Amino acid sequence: MRIELVKRKEHSRKMALLSPVIAVGLTLVAAAILFAVSGTDPLLGLYKFFIEPLTDSWSVQEIIVKATPLVLIACGLSVCYLSNNWNIGAEGQFIFGAVCGSFLPIVFPEFETSLTLPLMLILGALGGAAWGLVPAVLKTRFNANEILTSLMLVYVASLLLDYLVRGPWRDPGGYNFPESRLFSEAATLPLLGDGRMSIAAPIAVIVVIVLAVVLARTLKGFEIRVMGESPRAGAFAGFSAKRLTLFSFALAGGLAGLAGTMEVSGSLNQLLPTISPGYGFTAIIVAFLGRLNPVGILIAGFVLALSYIGGEAVQASMGVSDKIASVIQGLLLFFVLACDTLILYRIRLHSRRTHATAEVSRA
Repeated sequence: MRIELVKRKEHSRKMALLSPVIAVGLTLVAAAILFAVSGTDPLLGLYKFFIEPLTDSWSVQEIIVKATPLVLIACGLSVCYLSNNWNIGAEGQFIFGAVCGSFLPIVFPEFETSLTLPLMLILGALGGAAWGLVPAVLKTRFNANEILTSLMLVYVASLLLDYLVRGPWRDPGGYNFPESRLFSEAATLPLLGDGRMSIAAPIAVIVVIVLAVVLARTLKGFEIRVMGESPRAGAFAGFSAKRLTLFSFALAGGLAGLAGTMEVSGSLNQLLPTISPGYGFTAIIVAFLGRLNPVGILIAGFVLALSYIGGEAVQASMGVSDKIASVIQGLLLFFVLACDTLILYRIRLHSRRTHATAEVSRA
């Protein structure tokens, strides 16, 4: 028996819209089974994971804090994926942007003016864009695979961060702990509410609105869609695949770097060896769950952020492993991709006898 995927001549738009909902539903079922296998009440586990964090104002603020970098990174990734450029290294761009954005408050701690924070955000975005351009240049100049190069650069950025906080940027008054000095008030994002939520959240919403307008109403958005769906048609229209690759990676890296700088200046207020729980990789799930649409990404970012807070909740109250959130995120990505595959392709089964008959007829 041989299984073959055959591309459908037409696919249902209704099913394409329902695909994320179906994927979430299947993830809930799989999560319930996972809780049951681990020896806990599946209904209680689902409640504490998905519902309980929404009943407390502090938890909701924490969800927004987690959703902000996910939304920013996923918006940039959506431009890459829509233009058929596979950027898998947003985690590295996030980290390198945070490093560049932290340069001022760490190297020049006495520089405390109204320009400190804007300059940090600019440096972070430029640093992330520069890190994102590396795999883009390697692809356009040397035809290197951007999946491999962008992914490998994640480890380079992580090791660079670890070196800095354990070496030249380590806090001299930090009792030899691997961390930078605390940022000054001028280098800290203003907070909203009584939790850790900062002005990073409304900045992310503004980015979503701007990108939605660009993709839907501008020539650049048309170019991105055309080059992603039919590079040959785009070439006839005068669009350059190489320039679009550079643009999409720079935009994705810039938004990831901006998210990294806002994370360290809003939630952490210093550099640590680990500043991300995997935002850059989780943002890939957010991008596809949101159908590569900025508004959909905003909703999907909230859902994935809920998984982080829910994972902490079930770990604290039910003793479930803290890896449960990563497992559920992985299941969600699997079901999203599986649903999309079945929308675009249908499964055809071939028996050995049918295959042998076909070979004989061709001979």
